[in-house]
Amino acid sequence: MMHYEIRQCTATSCAFRFPAAEDQRSGDRCPWCGAPTQVVHRLPIVAQTAETHLSEGGRMPLAGLLDNVRSLFNVGSIFRSADGAGLSHLYLGGVTPTPDHRKLAKTALGAEQHLSWSHHRNSVALAETLRASGHVLWALETGGAAVSIFDIEAPPLPLVLVVGNEVTGVDPDLLALCARCVSIPMAGRKQSLNVATAFGIAAVILRHRCDGALGAQPSGSLESQVPL
Repeated sequence: MMHYEIRQCTATSCAFRFPAAEDQRSGDRCPWCGAPTQVVHRLPIVAQTAETHLSEGGRMPLAGLLDNVRSLFNVGSIFRSADGAGLSHLYLGGVTPTPDHRKLAKTALGAEQHLSWSHHRNSVALAETLRASGHVLWALETGGAAVSIFDIEAPPLPLVLVVGNEVTGVDPDLLALCARCVSIPMAGRKQSLNVATAFGIAAVILRHRCDGALGAQPSGSLESQVPL
């Protein structure tokens, strides 16, 4: 079993505290002032497995569609949020990077190994196929037509949550195929969140709404057939 250490600088004027892998010799010196460090805690790193990382409810007939989300780090973070919320699939459209890129895995932290995904060159064509197969698409977007996600009750299933490019947002033709736009209300000066942060919030809220509406059904009965 692997371990990591919580180390603290021995210089009382510094006392910098940080985590380091047990075999990371650079942790012997404080990265802030260069003084020696001491181990405060030594903790195991427990790897999750496909059998234990899922909640009791298992996968929901919820999926995500990432329309030209460029950032490896955003996509990796979305994989982690989608897996944690029990989504069934991630559709990666256009320039959206796939888990084949090694740097994506650093942010996904293994979630990409447990969550199914597929890449599609054209998100609009994919959306048309999804709608034809009975899926409902909701876009996570700002704007006058958007409804606060906190005001939404149980969503229709199977549902695909659509997020768009970090700069341009969701493709207008893709947006036209979405049955609804939902947004996360902002209380500060900025009127939008990072796409990965927004997706994570929305995915957890939608999962919670589905659990509340469908909690009486037996585990495993909610799986949807996802067209790849």
